[in-house]
Amino acid sequence: MSHELQRVVVIGTSCCGKTTLASQLAQRLRCPHIELDALHWEPNWVEKPTEAFRKLVHQAVAPERWVVDGNYGTVRDVIWPRATAILWLNYSFGRVFGRTLTRTLRRAVKKEELYSGNRESLARALFTRDSILWWVISTFHHRRKAYRQLLESEQYAHIEWMEFRKPSEAGRFLQTVAEQRKADSSLRSE
Repeated sequence: MSHELQRVVVIGTSCCGKTTLASQLAQRLRCPHIELDALHWEPNWVEKPTEAFRKLVHQAVAPERWVVDGNYGTVRDVIWPRATAILWLNYSFGRVFGRTLTRTLRRAVKKEELYSGNRESLARALFTRDSILWWVISTFHHRRKAYRQLLESEQYAHIEWMEFRKPSEAGRFLQTVAEQRKADSSLRSE
């Protein structure tokens, strides 16, 4: 396995597919997948107190190998100094908003359980200030700009950055990782 994929952070605007990619990558790399949302949210959509959240994240990223997904600035100083690679899912607004709408409707209709027993509802998604749809609309462009600045920052120059503009690029990356893993296994068995 390449050194860059020892400790990976998957970032991107809300609902771009971070958790899906991180989970698939962690499976291929055979290492833990750390979903920051699962560490952050308590039942009834209550945010975990910052210090408790930071403590959980410190513990989660202590091992030598992992894949983290999430955008929490409150723990960036815990995760990013240890990271060896960042995968940025930098997809278009139309693609992300379409995914947000589809995913939210599916989760609400099927009553899918998320973290800590939380579920999305149509009322919450469509008629409240806590709407994930509104969140994506109001944060999308700001987040993209902030990630570009982080990419160009000297503070994170030690990290290998990979930017994917389309899901197909991320898919090809996952395929390459799988092929490399298979090749590495073949070499070890010889």
